[in-house]
Amino acid sequence: MIVSVILILASIVLGVAGELLLKSGITQVGPLELDTVPRIVHTSATVITTPAIVVGFVCYGVAAVFWLLVLSRFDLSYAYPMLALMYVLVPLAARVFLNESIPRGRWVGIMLVIIGVVIVARYGPTD
Repeated sequence: MIVSVILILASIVLGVAGELLLKSGITQVGPLELDTVPRIVHTSATVITTPAIVVGFVCYGVAAVFWLLVLSRFDLSYAYPMLALMYVLVPLAARVFLNESIPRGRWVGIMLVIIGVVIVARYGPTD
């Protein structure tokens, strides 16, 4: 069971890291200009050569491999709600690493997600 929990957490943490890296990378790139073919080509080349974006996608890919391992062990109806922890961790990590603010309403939503994940976890994969 501990291995399964580690696999779920690894998938979540890698997903969170991927989100932060993608945001950081696209912030470096700036607003995407997609109004003409030359701008689409230039923007695409810039995006796919930005290291933070590339590493962000790699994190997503590795997270997907871990997720497949999770799905091989649990019902989707149990495992999938655990991914909601990303809705908690991404804003918290964005606050810490990207200096983003979290308004009161989002804190309420984050707390509701935590309550939901606790309820799903409490009734485990075998109930």
